[in-house]
Amino acid sequence: MFELIKNELSGMWFFLVRNRNEAIVICAAMLFLTLEQYHSPGLRWSDGLFYYAFLPLATIVILLRKNPLDFGLRLGNIRLWGIYVAITCIVAIPILLITSRFSSFENYYTVSDFDLPTYFLEMAAYLCGWEFIFRGFMLFGLKERFKEGSIFIQMIPFLLLHLGKPEIEVISCIPIGIFFGYVVYRGNSYWPAFLIHLYINVLMRIFVNWL
Repeated sequence: MFELIKNELSGMWFFLVRNRNEAIVICAAMLFLTLEQYHSPGLRWSDGLFYYAFLPLATIVILLRKNPLDFGLRLGNIRLWGIYVAITCIVAIPILLITSRFSSFENYYTVSDFDLPTYFLEMAAYLCGWEFIFRGFMLFGLKERFKEGSIFIQMIPFLLLHLGKPEIEVISCIPIGIFFGYVVYRGNSYWPAFLIHLYINVLMRIFVNWL
């Protein structure tokens, strides 16, 4: 019995050692996402930068001991992902215009005294962190082991954090999360996901509040 327990504990230890980097990335990401939900140090945009950008970057440097630029912060293949961004922004206009008329979206996204410049700056800061933890920290942190499979892995928490929003939006996070991940993977940069997400978010607010 003692020998069995010893062998299992030893096996568990070597399992963690063999998968050290993947364990750090996944566990750290889940921890930061959870802490942001329960411990808000300030405004939403500062929460995003602290929990979704600063802490993952600190993890990369201190625990993974890697260059943060290797986690999608470089521009990468801008000629490739630039095409994806341009086409997506054009296609998104009629889709967002139609869905903005749904009562579920109107109820969720309508705000009093909508201030576009302030909202844009705050959302840009928030999504800079939000996109990094999924399409930067997780995708590139798991890319070496799981290759293209990292695209699907980062989509899961991305969807879960949308729970509570309109049902159509939550369900759409499955293809959108995969699409964002694919563009980032192919373009070797997290910036296209950030730009597209910011564009979609702000445009939806404009359609709901001003049209």
